[in-house]
Amino acid sequence: MYGIARWYIWSERTTPFVLGTSFVPAYAQSLGVDPKETLDALADDIGIRDFRLVSYWNQMEPQPGIYDFSQLDWQFKKIEAVKGHVTLSLGLRQPRYPECHMPDWARSEPPEVWKAQLNTYIAAVVDRYKNSPALQSYQVENEFFLKGFGICETIPGALDRSRLISEYALVKQHDSKHTVIINRSNNALGWPVGDPQPDEFGISVYKRVWDQGFHTHRYLEYPFPAWFYAFTAGWTKIATGKDTIIHEMQAESWAPNSKQLNDISVAEADKSLDSKRLSGRVRFAEGTGMKEVYLWGSEYWYYRDKVQHDPSLMNVAREEFKATLKN
Repeated sequence: MYGIARWYIWSERTTPFVLGTSFVPAYAQSLGVDPKETLDALADDIGIRDFRLVSYWNQMEPQPGIYDFSQLDWQFKKIEAVKGHVTLSLGLRQPRYPECHMPDWARSEPPEVWKAQLNTYIAAVVDRYKNSPALQSYQVENEFFLKGFGICETIPGALDRSRLISEYALVKQHDSKHTVIINRSNNALGWPVGDPQPDEFGISVYKRVWDQGFHTHRYLEYPFPAWFYAFTAGWTKIATGKDTIIHEMQAESWAPNSKQLNDISVAEADKSLDSKRLSGRVRFAEGTGMKEVYLWGSEYWYYRDKVQHDPSLMNVAREEFKATLKN
């Protein structure tokens, strides 16, 4: 494993490093900050140019066949204005809890009906944004095979592999020019040899969380070194010939005891992520050898600054992105 990791890091040594962030307006709003002001701060103040956006089904098709793309439109308009790039999440399962963002009107439908309705919606999203100069790639579903988190397991038919295969084919049918990414989960060793075979793979990396699963009720630091993820990316390259990116690098605190981050103090939040650890997350990502990395939690940096009056995370992020742009 270590040998494959070192080979992969060496093989990617001349590839430019791209640092971006995920951005979810609904999450910014849940923290009590204005989503548009948050995106402005990320793009204009920090200088971020690469964004991973979401297209929640329940928000953008509030009634069957009635689409409201206004929220995603202003995000694309802003990122186009700064000559940035977008990787756009598609499908039922997308980043942030409850993971599967199904509209209420679809919940009573049998799987064969809501899957067809979802495909129609996905096609509408792709057709609307495929000609945007900012669009760089799509992510079809998010950590599709990850169980035990979110509400996806309660939705009949949600975890059928055939759904993922058909959605991948659908996106390619409507837009054959842009990269399509499939995400795997955090630390699993699975071999990505089944269908669909995307253009690229994505992976999520979490370092420090609150342990509920083992009931120790303490902060847990995952022991995996950076070279473990270099091995994962290297083995994937050997097995499939495809590249891997970090679509989700933990860069926000993890609240204890199922609380939300706006329920805890800065002192408590710092136990899982402070300014020093945030900088360390970027160093860790660099150490994996993967050259495209999207940090997770930038809405929280802005919340810490504007609501909790602690600019430490924004300050570190500003320096990290400035250094990346110089390189």
